[in-house]
Amino acid sequence: MTRTHTARSTSTRAKDTEPLSEIRVPALQVRQGPNRVLYSFAVDGKQLPRFTTISRIHRDGHSGVQGYQRPEVLSHIAAIRKYLESDDPMIPNAIVIAFDKRVVFEPGGVSDGYTQGGTLVIPVDSAVLDEDKPGWIVDGQQRCAAIRESRLNAFPICVTAFITESDAEQRSQFILVNSTKPLPKGLIYELLPSTVGALPATLQLRRFPAALLDRLNYDEDSPLQLLVQTPTNPQGVIKDNSILRMLENSLSDGALYQYRHPGAERGDAEAMLSLLKDFWVAVRNTFPAAWGQTPRRSRLMHGVGITSTGFLMDAIVDRYAHLRVPSVEDFEYDLWEIADLCQWTEGTWQFDTDHHRKWNDLQNTPRDIQLLTNYLLNQYRARTFRRRVRKQSRA
Repeated sequence: MTRTHTARSTSTRAKDTEPLSEIRVPALQVRQGPNRVLYSFAVDGKQLPRFTTISRIHRDGHSGVQGYQRPEVLSHIAAIRKYLESDDPMIPNAIVIAFDKRVVFEPGGVSDGYTQGGTLVIPVDSAVLDEDKPGWIVDGQQRCAAIRESRLNAFPICVTAFITESDAEQRSQFILVNSTKPLPKGLIYELLPSTVGALPATLQLRRFPAALLDRLNYDEDSPLQLLVQTPTNPQGVIKDNSILRMLENSLSDGALYQYRHPGAERGDAEAMLSLLKDFWVAVRNTFPAAWGQTPRRSRLMHGVGITSTGFLMDAIVDRYAHLRVPSVEDFEYDLWEIADLCQWTEGTWQFDTDHHRKWNDLQNTPRDIQLLTNYLLNQYRARTFRRRVRKQSRA
């Protein structure tokens, strides 16, 4: 039932005289634990665009993540629409909607402590922009689009909803709802830094590395700025998972470990970023021809190169540990020790007298990563040792 009243919006309404309206639906309030409240109801799917929108993931003018949805999959929508237009269709799974606090629940009837019957009151205003509608579809956008595009006059759909003003909570629920579905990993990684609340253990561990990756990709003083490929930066050349692997390796047992907070999954992000930026500036300066190329043209930008070079960073920091935190100049000085051995864009890697590999034969596999890492570390340690011996002999 729709009822008209006279309240008006001061920020988004056009200069007209069309009144606001509201949709009132019978709903069941369900309490989960001391603080969580859900609302279950049914509504004509054709009415959803009146009060809900899709919050697609994008970056704002300050490089912050906004939204959380993936683009519509037209083939998937077409398949659902075909089914809806068939004889006797049924969609038993509820869509999930996040409402803001303009939506209210009016209790009525008997409560058993967990559930309470009543009415959910949803404001509807045809004059507002999509982003100002009170509901965001957290899960079920393809089903909603199929209903919207279908030739049906109406199609009731089950809805599970929660009320929050927090974008971070919406993103957390989006990840949790989709964590068992084939949701693109890059989308999850990009959303992780701006989520709150509990997540599965594997995602919880990646939240801090993902935050570091986000800074490396968007800080103006980062040599990796816009080079990491993410859903909001598809033109990047380095796979986000390659950077994450490099960061996780260093956080667990490398140069970044010293900046971790004891017993915590976070640490001194600014100190870590300072070190990382200085190192990758040195890498860029040492290998300019290989920098910024696609992985097909440069194995430095490939997963095998990013990961093995990250281990080299750990080794350089360890060598300077008793003196200072290495500067850009320190990193460059040590990288030059092995620069002539690196075949990032052409030539052949000489791993051993009888083990040669063409530069682009190296793949992002554990075996090749281990091979290249061992080679770079062994050569680096051997050459810095010989350099130290020469200095001592001259002294």
